[in-house]
Amino acid sequence: MTMSKLKKQFEAAVADSKKLPERPSNDVLLQLYALYKQGTDGDVEGKRPGFTDMVGRAKYDAWAAIKGTTSDDAMTRYIGLISSLKD
Repeated sequence: MTMSKLKKQFEAAVADSKKLPERPSNDVLLQLYALYKQGTDGDVEGKRPGFTDMVGRAKYDAWAAIKGTTSDDAMTRYIGLISSLKD
């Protein structure tokens, strides 16, 4: 798959994520966040947020859990997850 085709599908999935029939569970939202960040920014960097920032910490941990995943793979998994949520 060419990069531009994958990127177009990824961008369409990002747009679709904003109009899902129902709000996904927090676990799924964290997965989507991590795949999105990995696909667009690569591996997580910086310090893990402190104990008082529960949301930031959960997001950081979800993203750190898929460290080393290629951008293409993360985008592909994001597209798959969004399409499964639309059904």
